[in-house]
Amino acid sequence: MVNFPNSPGAEVLAESAPGWVTLPLGSALARVYYTSSAHPLSWNEFRSFGPLNFRWDHYLPTAAGEPHEQGRAAYYAATNAVTCLAEVFQATRRIDRVYQAPWLVVFNTLRPLLLLDLTGDFATRMGASGAIHSGSRVRARGWARDLYEAFPAVEGTLYASPMHGGAPALALNERALRTPLFPPHPEFHRALADDVLLDPLKQAAEALDYALR
Repeated sequence: MVNFPNSPGAEVLAESAPGWVTLPLGSALARVYYTSSAHPLSWNEFRSFGPLNFRWDHYLPTAAGEPHEQGRAAYYAATNAVTCLAEVFQATRRIDRVYQAPWLVVFNTLRPLLLLDLTGDFATRMGASGAIHSGSRVRARGWARDLYEAFPAVEGTLYASPMHGGAPALALNERALRTPLFPPHPEFHRALADDVLLDPLKQAAEALDYALR
């Protein structure tokens, strides 16, 4: 069994040499998000309600374990739209174009982003392993909280999507908003229910062996 222990804590992690990667200015990022849900967001809005059942949520839990609004916030994206679809619809393995009104956005970053690179050997050096990308989400969130606290310059995490062959994906934190990140207008922005996306979604569903509704 691949070793995936609990985080040793922020103080221990801070003593390790982190693996950094800089996402260049003008990088194209894609995101699939819901516009009609319990916590709807706009395309350029970080979620400040958490933690939810997302692997890299770095939010502080309450004693009761209930998610809540807080100063920490997250934004999940990827360098490929198919990766977003694979991640967002992994629970049902069905791309649902209607439920909760999902949209796809693609935009170019206004500045470089400093990320912790967990796609390489840093995941092993810090005491975890590649299983951090696919093992217990509760345990991974513990690592996310401690990494956030251990490295105050970090603006997010680069991770390997287990649902799309290890393709690069990002979990940004609110530090990425200290200076402008989003352009005034995205490069592409459509509802998944838009007929323009029907053929690309069929191709993505076939590639992933997901159903399409």
